[in-house]
Amino acid sequence: MQYVLALFKDRPLDLVVTIGAPAVRFAQRYRRDLFPSTPMLVTAVDQRRLDASTLQANDAIVPVRLDFPLSIENILQVLPDTKHVALVIGDSPLEKYWVNEISRELEPFKNRLEFEWLTALSFDAILRRAARLPPRSTIFFVMYAVDVDGVPHEESRTLRDLRAVANAPMFGIFASQVGQGIVGGSLIYPQDLSRRATDIAIRMLGPDKPTGIKAPALEAGAPIYDDRELRRWNIAAARLPANNTLLFQTPRLWDQYRWQVLTTASVIAVQAMLIWVLLVERRRRTLAESDARTRLAQMARMDRTLAVGALSASLAHELNQPLGAILSNTETAELMLDADRPNLPAIKEILADVHRADQRAADIIKKLRDFLKGQEIEYREVGLSDAIDGVVQIASGEARQKGLELSYSNAPKELIVRADPVHLQQVLLNLLMNAMDAVSTRPLGERKVRLNVAQVGESEVEVSVRDTGPGIPRDELEAAFDILFTTKQQGTGLGLFIARSIIETYGGKIWAENAPDGGAVFRFLLPLSPAQPA
Repeated sequence: MQYVLALFKDRPLDLVVTIGAPAVRFAQRYRRDLFPSTPMLVTAVDQRRLDASTLQANDAIVPVRLDFPLSIENILQVLPDTKHVALVIGDSPLEKYWVNEISRELEPFKNRLEFEWLTALSFDAILRRAARLPPRSTIFFVMYAVDVDGVPHEESRTLRDLRAVANAPMFGIFASQVGQGIVGGSLIYPQDLSRRATDIAIRMLGPDKPTGIKAPALEAGAPIYDDRELRRWNIAAARLPANNTLLFQTPRLWDQYRWQVLTTASVIAVQAMLIWVLLVERRRRTLAESDARTRLAQMARMDRTLAVGALSASLAHELNQPLGAILSNTETAELMLDADRPNLPAIKEILADVHRADQRAADIIKKLRDFLKGQEIEYREVGLSDAIDGVVQIASGEARQKGLELSYSNAPKELIVRADPVHLQQVLLNLLMNAMDAVSTRPLGERKVRLNVAQVGESEVEVSVRDTGPGIPRDELEAAFDILFTTKQQGTGLGLFIARSIIETYGGKIWAENAPDGGAVFRFLLPLSPAQPA
């Protein structure tokens, strides 16, 4: 769009300001007849379009210099792979002039670039072409005042429509086009032109009224770019000139929340490290617990073997009794069968005695075999009565050998715990054998060991073994369960340590104390199984 602006303070007219080459010709034509002596300020005209012979001495000029090769060099700097440039320019006389001028100035680039002029197309055809440009193309928007059909166009709307359909980045000439669809570059700044023109107009309207003022041509300024277009076309910032200015920057997450991002990243890194450390520690703990369980099982089996070894004499005696009875009854039955009239009812009773003795011997052997079996912990629901009965049967022979009284009182109802039955029997046998050893030095009538089972509250059961021995020195009560601690000459120091390890494995607690009326009491608590009947 071209403008003629008349400025005056009083009548007559003081100054005529023209913007654009057509406006200059229009003002010159009518000034001759209407305002022959009025000075004129010529602005926004490329110096190639100025004819100094048509100006008066009191006229002033603020020209511009459109550098089209510089625009093409800017395109090649930011998009070095460009091969095709489509030039958008209208079909008015002024635009036809610039088609010839630009074509001449861009001649040095023709070996490198293919130029496509869109001057002979309607605007709709230009839009369709802009949407189907070949790869590695760009659009160079020069001006578009009038199309081939003579229809005038407004620049900002033209740029907006082109941007909406274009499949290639768009470049222009003026800084005012940044933000309307062009990428940017070294452009003409209209505000600089306005500032120069305003300064000269003020001088021309002043009291001195200088004449022949001619400002240097306004050239392209420092490069500016639209950050949104750079992102849209994936143009790397490294391609831009060093002194560029980015407009319309969208704050990046890093720029807007740098400290928050750093803090979050640090927290995540610390958490990840802690999780990794915890996973490593968990694996180590799992391996250590597995190793500890294996070692505990091995030590427990060794302790059971030693216990059976210690009971070997009494166990042999217990087995000799049913075996001797079987032998005696068998011999008697043979003699009775040799008689003329065998007493069959008596022989039947003898065979029943043989069966009972055999069952007793088999029961003793089975309980010993179960007691010595396996190393793996087998969790299951165990009735305390069954476990205690088995241990009492194993230990009763030793009690008779040592001439002591072994008694046992059970709870009113069956109490069930979740444990390995063999381990549970091992703890009970260990406590009973320690108690029997403790009373072995007492007079015969005072050798007593009592095993008692009682429910504590709603969720626990307490098992205690009490003896009438000399008790435990006060300073040794806590150490009694330490590994390798023993008061016996032939002791290993493993029994009570293993007992504590087993009880704690099942979530229980074991301790020792002295009874008020003499002797020692060993107690342990175990949680009742959820399967405990009401």
